[in-house]
Amino acid sequence: MICHSETRIAIAANMRGFTLIELAVTLFIITLVLGSILVPLASQVEQRQISDTRKSLDEIKEALIGFAIANGHLPCPAISATDGREDRAGAACSSVAGVPKRQGFIPWATLGVSKLDAWGHIFRYSVTPAYTTSAPFALTTGRDITVQTRDAAGALINLTTGGDIPAVVFSHGKNGYGGFDENGNAQAPPPAGNVDENTNLALAGPTYVSRVPQSTTGGGGEFDDIVVWLSPNILFNRMVAAGKLP
Repeated sequence: MICHSETRIAIAANMRGFTLIELAVTLFIITLVLGSILVPLASQVEQRQISDTRKSLDEIKEALIGFAIANGHLPCPAISATDGREDRAGAACSSVAGVPKRQGFIPWATLGVSKLDAWGHIFRYSVTPAYTTSAPFALTTGRDITVQTRDAAGALINLTTGGDIPAVVFSHGKNGYGGFDENGNAQAPPPAGNVDENTNLALAGPTYVSRVPQSTTGGGGEFDDIVVWLSPNILFNRMVAAGKLP
């Protein structure tokens, strides 16, 4: 005869065994569910960061147009990564090795715009020097910036009319290569294979690349910069409407 205490022990042991198996199955299912949720969630977060950065870039373009309407010229790049005022020396931008500064950081303090993209890197800014002198520019003032992209074969082609853009603003994207954080700390430079990201960082300019983000080593290498430019047609039309250009 089996006593009641032995029966209770056997039942408890069976219950413990069943509970452990059930728990293992449950944990496995939870792991699968979380795995299926986290990947799309990470993608959603990244898309939101891209969207927020593009919104900031659009606001910067509007601020540049507003500055031009108010002053007759575009602002110079910022003084430094920690000083967001435009780096102006009298009638023109401060010079670097005798050449007017044309690329640097967006002068966020002067424009009253966002300093950082969604990944915490300072927005870059490049401007045609003739558009930053204190003498108001005209419809005939020359521009010298070209924006390129890559075709299906990976070859560079002009995205805008060659040498026809007055200013470009861009984010270093998620990888942040070549960027600076809020405190002015330099991030790692783009690898040599990231040809197009290195082109965007060339201080001499005036050619920039804008294309679909790419994580492979195809034409131009890895790329996630977000590049926008100030259309001369939009700039001129807005200034004409404001009575600042004939």
